[in-house]
Amino acid sequence: TCVLCVSGAAMAGPRPVVMSGPSGAGKSTLLKKLLTEFEGVFGFSVSHTTRSPRPGEEEGKDYHYVSREVMKAAIANGEFIENAEFSGNMYGTSKAAVQAVQAKNLICILDIDMQGVKNIKRTDLNPIYVSIQPPSMEILEKRLRDRKTESEESLQKRLHAAKVDMEISKEPGLFDVVITNDDLDVAYGKLKHAVLEVNIFQCKCPSERKAPVSR
Repeated sequence: TCVLCVSGAAMAGPRPVVMSGPSGAGKSTLLKKLLTEFEGVFGFSVSHTTRSPRPGEEEGKDYHYVSREVMKAAIANGEFIENAEFSGNMYGTSKAAVQAVQAKNLICILDIDMQGVKNIKRTDLNPIYVSIQPPSMEILEKRLRDRKTESEESLQKRLHAAKVDMEISKEPGLFDVVITNDDLDVAYGKLKHAVLEVNIFQCKCPSERKAPVSR
C-alpha cells in the first residue's frame, strides 16, 4: 500500500472512519493493529468519558476522563460532534479531538457507540461506517467475563446493550461494512481492506491503482 498517498499527501480529503460495535467485540484490538501497522496514516480521535479508567488505560490515549459537570458544560457550549449515555456514563466526540487528527493530515478514526453513529449521520462529517460484531452473544459474554473489569450489574447492562447493538447493526444502509470478529486475522484483513479501499481510489501512483488492497 502506498502510505504516502493513503495519508492524503497525494489526494484531497481522506474520509474519516467511524467504528462501532458492542463492548467485547474486539474494536480496540483491531484498532491497535491498524494504528500500529499504518503509523503516520491513521490517527485516533480520543473520546471523552465520565467513567473511570480501566486498568492499563491512559488519559489522553484511550480517553479523556472528565467529570459529568465538565462534560455537560462542554456539550452545552457546542464543543461536541456527538455524545451519548451508556451504562450510567457519558461518552462523546469533541470537535477539537477530530481537528487534532486532521491537523496532522491523518485519516481520522472515531470509536463510537450506536447512539453516536446515528448522531454522526446528521452531521456533514461523511465518514466510512464500520461495524465490528462478535460471532455470538455467548462468545461476547465469555470475553467480557474474562476481562474481570465489570461488576455483574455492569456486565448485564453491557450484554443487554450488545444485543440491541447487534440487531440495529443489521439495519440496511446504517453501516458501509459489517465485520464479524470470529477470527482476529481475518477480521483485521477485512477492516484494512474496507478503510483503505475508499481512501486509496484517488491515489496517483499507477502501481497502486493496478493492485487493490488484499482482502
